[in-house]
Amino acid sequence: MKNNITIKDVAKQAGVSISTVSRVINDSKPVTDEVKQKVLDVIKETGYIPNPLARSLVTKKSQLIGVIVPELSDSFVNEILNGIEEVAKMYDYDILLANTYSNKEQELKSINLLRAKQVEGIVMISWKVEEEHINYIQSCGMPATYISKTARNYDIHTVSTSNKEATYDMTKYLINKGHEKIAFIMTSKDDTVLEMERLSGYEEALSENNIKLDKSLIKNGGTTYETGYESMKELLDEGIIPHVAFVTGDEAAIGAINAICDAGYKVPEDISVAGFNDVKIAKMYRPKLTTVNQPLYDMGAVAMRMVIKMINKEALENKKIELPYRIVERESVIDRK
Repeated sequence: MKNNITIKDVAKQAGVSISTVSRVINDSKPVTDEVKQKVLDVIKETGYIPNPLARSLVTKKSQLIGVIVPELSDSFVNEILNGIEEVAKMYDYDILLANTYSNKEQELKSINLLRAKQVEGIVMISWKVEEEHINYIQSCGMPATYISKTARNYDIHTVSTSNKEATYDMTKYLINKGHEKIAFIMTSKDDTVLEMERLSGYEEALSENNIKLDKSLIKNGGTTYETGYESMKELLDEGIIPHVAFVTGDEAAIGAINAICDAGYKVPEDISVAGFNDVKIAKMYRPKLTTVNQPLYDMGAVAMRMVIKMINKEALENKKIELPYRIVERESVIDRK
């Protein structure tokens, strides 16, 4: 069997024209069942693989969707990607992945690269979507959905959870467990809409339960283990010993746990810790992390489905989709009552 079988070889062996083979491959024009089966049999026998670029020129469809991510090693991103890839496979799409390392210029370059690769749509996961990103994608005429802390600022297709309500409910849960001195470590130093929503949920839960807001308990950190560790260490070094640290990111929460332990305290006996997202490591670490479950897999799956609907010009009921969250009780929060 030849390794470089061409469409011409298939046509010759099947006794049909090249255009007939093309019609069978691309399902572009009708051919008889007999001819179709003959061509498919030859394709199977020879191992012929259609050229995807040539096929896209005929069908005007590349069956490719671009996915832009800020950091491949981030567990939050990984779990979203699982949902994206699963739905892409279901609809016979492949994904082209662009890792930008949270660099704005690289994000813009990635959009251009994906456009050159003739993707039919884009799913963009970014810590900070800006108007320049949106304008550039829209100028390319490509359908796009966004999963980002700042995407809700704009009139675009987004997938998220209700962050204010989730933060409010977790803070209320901690209060009901007898915790009043609640440290709040946010995962951003930027005044993004998402972080302000989370802070608002935290403050509202305290206010409703007659707990005075203590700004010394609030830290602006980051999403990583290292930033969670440093933020918690700062609190302890300042002589602030909270009942519980509510960290709005699981990896950062695990960093906070280790900072507590390194300072000679026990979790949860001395200081409890709660997280946000419910990534896989949350239930693997000891003590297992009490956290807000965001349906990360579903977020990716829904974002991909939205893009495919837009590509196929199907109606979408909403531009902004919020998925349900839930509080997952594990071992890192103690009942102080």
